[in-house]
Amino acid sequence: MFITINYIRDMIYGLDTPVRLNNGTEVPAVNLDNAATTPPFNEVMKEIQRKLLKYGSIGRGKGQKSEYTTDIYVSGREIIKKFLGANSSDYTVFYTQNTTEGINKLASALIESPDDIIITTRMEHHADDLPWRERCQTVFADVDSQGRLIIKDIARLLEAHSAKIKAVCVTGASNVTGYVNDIHRIAKLAHRHDAKIIVDGAQIVSHRAVNMLGDCPDENIDFFVFSAHKMYSPFGGGAVVGLKAVLDQHIPAFYGGGMVEAVYDNSVCYAAAPDSYEAGSPNYPGVVGLLKAIEVLQSIGFGYIKRYEQFLMRRTIAGLKKLPGVILYGDCENIADRVGVIPFNVQGFPPKMVADYLAGNHGIAVRHAAFCAHPYVRRLTGESEKGQDCHPPTGMIRISFGIYNNEADVDAFLAAIAAMLDGDRSLLSGENVGKSGEHSVVNRPYDRG
Repeated sequence: MFITINYIRDMIYGLDTPVRLNNGTEVPAVNLDNAATTPPFNEVMKEIQRKLLKYGSIGRGKGQKSEYTTDIYVSGREIIKKFLGANSSDYTVFYTQNTTEGINKLASALIESPDDIIITTRMEHHADDLPWRERCQTVFADVDSQGRLIIKDIARLLEAHSAKIKAVCVTGASNVTGYVNDIHRIAKLAHRHDAKIIVDGAQIVSHRAVNMLGDCPDENIDFFVFSAHKMYSPFGGGAVVGLKAVLDQHIPAFYGGGMVEAVYDNSVCYAAAPDSYEAGSPNYPGVVGLLKAIEVLQSIGFGYIKRYEQFLMRRTIAGLKKLPGVILYGDCENIADRVGVIPFNVQGFPPKMVADYLAGNHGIAVRHAAFCAHPYVRRLTGESEKGQDCHPPTGMIRISFGIYNNEADVDAFLAAIAAMLDGDRSLLSGENVGKSGEHSVVNRPYDRG
């Protein structure tokens, strides 16, 4: 099938829905905040509607609708495994509401002692940082001056702590800079020290093909966690693909119906994974949407997605470089290892004001602040922690592409920034961004992530 951008744009639900500007007019929205949440595919919405007609309880009844729903839910695990190249009976799948819940369940299950050590990185989203630091000792591999992960730092930490390391937890792709990490190389390092590797796949799963099996067993990924809302499906939903033998040795701190074989007056016999990780009534619409989104993404092809995304990035970066006062972060020359995420600042314009201006005056949605990755953003901008006074970083602005964004979206964004620089200085209210990217402190509300 020959793919065109117009064909893909026709796949997106609500794409042309107008939004109201500050002056009262309405225009079609331009969504450049896909790293946070993507709009759903039309086919996803239709599939959910179709399969809700026979919606029944999952695994809890013998009616026809219950059996129909249960079959879709259970068979979906194999679809997810195949999507991630986890073609081995060693793996199982449990469903979650999102990546954050998945990592929290893993952390509550796998950490057995506060003396356990987890290696993670200064690149991580808070979802792959806080669940670990709240339960055990956490050590962090750092990033270089351009924001790339220093894999040699992971190797150093593995050598330093060796037998005490429980797992290495790393993002597949950064939600701030879009850098894609070499997860199979990191897996090989972790396995040399009998540690597991856990990959936060939230940001990579709709941009690049993922294969959990490496070129050799030492390169295999042990656990991979991702969300449906970043891959064109609504209603929550996500999954963890992981080693069944390891999951069976533990129970997450999340209890209720559906995770037991039997309950006695004074004891409990828990079910095996994945059931032991899925207490409570499942999110059936979320699962249906996720499975359909996988099908649609595969029909488009990740080769096309990568090539087109790189084209949009190069066009955008080239345009931003021509605008005075724009500060770009990360390596903007060698971008082959980046998915479609571009963080930037504009001298003299605080991030929130830029985001407000783009949305209120042009209907362009972006993200501002620190994207739930405060330590990483501070490193990129050069802003200090200013002690421990609960002061979040001022941050930056982020645009992020979906597979449906086109050249017109990019050009509208660039024209809006140029217009802001040319004549809309009235937006300023005493806040300032310095040439170094370091931001002044002001007393005003912040968007946290």
